[in-house]
Amino acid sequence: MNNIFLESNNIYLRALCLEDAETNYVNWLNDKEVCKFNAHHRFVNTKEKTIEYISRINSSKDCLVLAICCKEDNIHIGNVSIQSINYIDSNAEFAIVMGETNYQGKGFAYEASKLIINHAFNSLNLHRIYCGTSSENISMQKLAIKLGMKEEGTLKQAIFKNGQYIDIKLYGIINQK
Repeated sequence: MNNIFLESNNIYLRALCLEDAETNYVNWLNDKEVCKFNAHHRFVNTKEKTIEYISRINSSKDCLVLAICCKEDNIHIGNVSIQSINYIDSNAEFAIVMGETNYQGKGFAYEASKLIINHAFNSLNLHRIYCGTSSENISMQKLAIKLGMKEEGTLKQAIFKNGQYIDIKLYGIINQK
């Protein structure tokens, strides 16, 4: 099930496949800890919803969602994406989720992020990549900065999570080529 699309030293990125719906991937969006800072975990995720998502995403022309797989054991550990691709304005939103928590904090998210952002700039010819994250999600803020993104602003009380409204911090990076 390799089907490598992009790769680095420790990970490779591949298209999501229907077989992923048979793995722990289905449970990521039901995991309170995995979804602590994102907009997921509001509705139950199921195998059927996951199959529908994979089918829709793989036929999309404005969204590239890739499975992050650890080379050492070929485990699907997260997803990274360039979504809401706007070919006229030449920009897209970056997102990442590390679903297998025992792989967090090991640099895999950074490797995957670099791969997909370089692909967005060099193969999709995008000019700007942006992301937003909860003001409480310090690890995502650090990742955005490590990727060369600059903080661009704050959306006040833009997400309702855990019984409260939380600010969203916005980040962006411009292709310097």
